[in-house]
Amino acid sequence: MSMPELTLADLTRILRAAGGEDDPATLQGDILDVPFTDLGYDSLAMLETVSRIEREFDLSLPDDLVPEMPTPRIALDTINSRLRAAA
Repeated sequence: MSMPELTLADLTRILRAAGGEDDPATLQGDILDVPFTDLGYDSLAMLETVSRIEREFDLSLPDDLVPEMPTPRIALDTINSRLRAAA
């Protein structure tokens, strides 16, 4: 059985659902190091994103983790590290 992993495609899908993103172009291209705030996602949208990730991946993440994940790259690294630790 393979270990679950949050991919950039997963993250963008969840971000769109959590933030009500209507413009798919915002989350295309090289966005790994673009701050979520520059992508149009505020802290409330990020809390909803984390909540959706928790449900989808059966993972518990503290709310204070959100400010520690300012970019998609850091979010992916942080969440995947926690997924590996929980496996």
